[in-house]
Amino acid sequence: MLVGFTAATNLADGVLKMALPLLAAQLSSSPAQVTAVSLTLTAPWLLIALHVGVLVDRLDRRHLLWAANAMRLAAMGWLTTTAVTGSLSLLPVFAAGAVLGVADVIAGTAGSAIVPAAVPPAARDRANAWVSGAETVCQEFAGPFVGGLLMAAGTGLALGATWAAYAVAALTLLLLSGRFRADHGAAAPASVNARIAEGVRYLWQHHLLRTLALILTVLCGVWGGWLALIPLYAKTEMGLGAGEYGLVLSALGVGGLVGALTVTTVNRLLGIGWAMFADLLGTAAMVALPALTAQTWAVAAGAFLGGMGGTLWTVNSRTLSQRLVPDEMLGRFSAASRLFSWGAMPIGAALMGLIGELAGLRAAFAVFTVATAATLVPFLRTVMPIRLGD
Repeated sequence: MLVGFTAATNLADGVLKMALPLLAAQLSSSPAQVTAVSLTLTAPWLLIALHVGVLVDRLDRRHLLWAANAMRLAAMGWLTTTAVTGSLSLLPVFAAGAVLGVADVIAGTAGSAIVPAAVPPAARDRANAWVSGAETVCQEFAGPFVGGLLMAAGTGLALGATWAAYAVAALTLLLLSGRFRADHGAAAPASVNARIAEGVRYLWQHHLLRTLALILTVLCGVWGGWLALIPLYAKTEMGLGAGEYGLVLSALGVGGLVGALTVTTVNRLLGIGWAMFADLLGTAAMVALPALTAQTWAVAAGAFLGGMGGTLWTVNSRTLSQRLVPDEMLGRFSAASRLFSWGAMPIGAALMGLIGELAGLRAAFAVFTVATAATLVPFLRTVMPIRLGD
C-alpha cells in the first residue's frame, strides 16, 4: 500500500513539476518569476522541515500522510477552479505552490520514517528500491509525459487530473494497517526546540551521515536550479512545446527507472560508494549539457544520467539512514538532513534564476556544473574510505 500511495502522489507531483513552471512560463517571460514558482514548491523544506520532523516523531505517521494529502486536495481544487473560470494569474500559482510545498515536507518526512515500521530490516533494500522506483517512474517519467499531454489539451484538465491523483492516493492509505507512532524513551526531551536540537546534533556528530548530507546539499541545489530553469530553456533555446518538453523531462524518469531496477546489481558489482559516486557524475552531465548545446537528444541524455544517478543515491542513502538511525529519531534526523539538502533546492532555484537573468541561461547551467564538480574531491577523500556496506 505504501508503494501504491507513493506511486499516486508522485504521479501528481510529476504532472505539477512540469505543469506549474510551464504555466508560469506562459504567464511570464522573466526567468526570475518562472523560477519563483519552483521556489514556492521547495522553500518549505528550508523553513519548516525541523518542526515537521518533531511532529513525525510524536504523532502517527499515517495520520500525517492523510493531513498532507488533504492540503494537496484543497490547493489543487482552488487552482483548478481559478483556471477553469479564466482568472488564472501568477499569484494563485504561487499560493498553491506554497501549500503544496508544505504538504510535500509533511508527506516526505513521514513517508520516509514509516518504512522501518512497515518493513523488516532484511527487506528494506528491496522496499526502498520499490518506493524509489515508484517515485522515479511516476514523478520523473509518467508524470511529466502525462503532464505535457494534459497541458497541451488544456490547463484545467491538467490541474483537475492532478487533484484526482491525490484523491486516489488518499484512498490507498485506508488499506495501510499497523502502528506507525515511534516509541519514546523516558529521557526524551520535552520541548520542541530541545527535540529539534537533538535531531540536528545527531546528524552533525555522525561523520558519515554529515558528509553525505553536505554533499547532497550541493546536489539538491543544482537539481533545484535545473528544474526551475529548464522549462524556460526548453521554450526559448530548444524551441519545444509542452508535449515535447514533457518527453525531455521524462528522460529523468527513464534513467531513474533503470537505476531502481539495477541498484542491487550495481551495488554488488561496484560497491555502495561507487554507486553513489555515479550520482555526482550524472548530475554534472545533467547541468553541463544544456550549457554546451540546445540539442534535444543531448539535454535528454543528460537528464537520463541525472535520473539514474539520483536513484542510486536515494536508495542507498535511505537504506543507510534506516540502518544507522534509531526509529524514535528518524523523523527529526530526516528533517534535519533534508533541511540542508532539500532546503538548498529553493536557494538553487533562486540563484539559477538570478544568474540566468544577468548572464543568460547557458551561463547559469555552466556555473552549476562547476558547483557539482566541486563535490567530487570531498566524496572521494571522505566517503569512499568508509565501508558503507558494513
